[in-house]
Amino acid sequence: MSTTKFILSENELPESWYNIAADLPEPPAPPLNPGTKQPIGPEDLAPLFPMALIGQEVSAERYIEIPEEVRDAYRLYRPSPLHRAHRLEKALDTPAHIYYKNESVSPAGSHKPNTAIAQAYYNKQEGVTRIATETGAGQWGSALAMACNFMGIELKVYMVRVSYEQKPYRRSMMQVWGADVVPSPSPDTQAGRQMLEQDPESPGSLGMAISEAVEDAATRDDTKYSLGSVLNHVLLHQTIIGQEAIKQMEQAGEEPDVVIGCAGGGSNYAGIAFPFMRRRLAEGAKTRFVAAEPEACPSLTRGEYRYDFGDTAGMTPLMKVHTLGHTFVPPGIHAGGLRYHAMAPLICQLYDDGLIEAKAYHQIACFDAAVQFARTEGIIPAPESSHAIRAAIGEALEAKEAGESRVVLFNLSGHGYFDMGSYDKYFAGELQDYAYPAEAVAEAMKAVPAL
Repeated sequence: MSTTKFILSENELPESWYNIAADLPEPPAPPLNPGTKQPIGPEDLAPLFPMALIGQEVSAERYIEIPEEVRDAYRLYRPSPLHRAHRLEKALDTPAHIYYKNESVSPAGSHKPNTAIAQAYYNKQEGVTRIATETGAGQWGSALAMACNFMGIELKVYMVRVSYEQKPYRRSMMQVWGADVVPSPSPDTQAGRQMLEQDPESPGSLGMAISEAVEDAATRDDTKYSLGSVLNHVLLHQTIIGQEAIKQMEQAGEEPDVVIGCAGGGSNYAGIAFPFMRRRLAEGAKTRFVAAEPEACPSLTRGEYRYDFGDTAGMTPLMKVHTLGHTFVPPGIHAGGLRYHAMAPLICQLYDDGLIEAKAYHQIACFDAAVQFARTEGIIPAPESSHAIRAAIGEALEAKEAGESRVVLFNLSGHGYFDMGSYDKYFAGELQDYAYPAEAVAEAMKAVPAL
């Protein structure tokens, strides 16, 4: 009988995170001070982050040890299983072998605790008593709420308004773990009040919520800021996913031909892809890498590669990214975690070097794929993860048409059990297929700083 799940023991939990900066062909482009346009130093980030995370942000070390207290918390749900999607393969009648890393098994239901636990730990070590953050779909907010609860830290979450309304049980989940959650833009910050003055009915965006959380942290001595994606140290913490997957693919006796993940800010995609990318960079492996993003917010496939702010109000350092413009407000797609105007700098660098491919998909096609996956594999995926599923099905059907074998690995970044309102709209025929908002992007790009 063919194996369906590939399981590692807790003793096989990785002891270090993998830092891809050590293996890049060129060093990462530095973040810049928006005033001087010069590279920023640790002192510029100290008001927002504990020094341990700042050190990880700029580290060139290949492996960074995972503290034992973090590994102990990881053991609640890690190592996560790798599944062979036999039933989906049969439904597609494809010769491809499809595998998925199941990150939905965490208590918060996604991959996000991998960095939330680490960030809460390092803040606790520095004596921080309060953290401010943003969340899109709510997966990051709920993960950090759980982690802060574990570490005894107060948490304020600015949740993108459209998701605050679409996903009430994500909000409830954060509150169960003790977080204070408000819709963004909110009246609680100067940035939020300005955004509401401009558009009282604004659906919000991750860029807006980041502005509020950064302002909150920067104006209080007892508070640090925490980000769930984009930054180097966040992507670093997620590489535990790919390191486990390498061992599990060895158990399966196969090597992936293509590694896929959804991509909004880049954390889950980096988590699955970077450890496999090391084999390509260091050993010449031929693995392909595909990032799947929404057609309504396609920063990799349509964005310009240049320095831009990570937030709407222009409070963050400038980062070299593929961007649609920091003032761009994406349409209200149900994959709230992918509604971000830019992509993680490390992923952008790999994409610009031609090491990563990117594909953009419409919302309804992704829900089609999600339902097919749920009806064969049993797991109802998050709308974000449905983009990876859509790309994986595309690879499997291409293999079928070509009559060739192909090993496809994707990251199931989270379940959709708090997204059933989105599925209700899908079955009622009420979902929209938003076109690429070219005019809105063009207008937003006018605000991008010229260097």
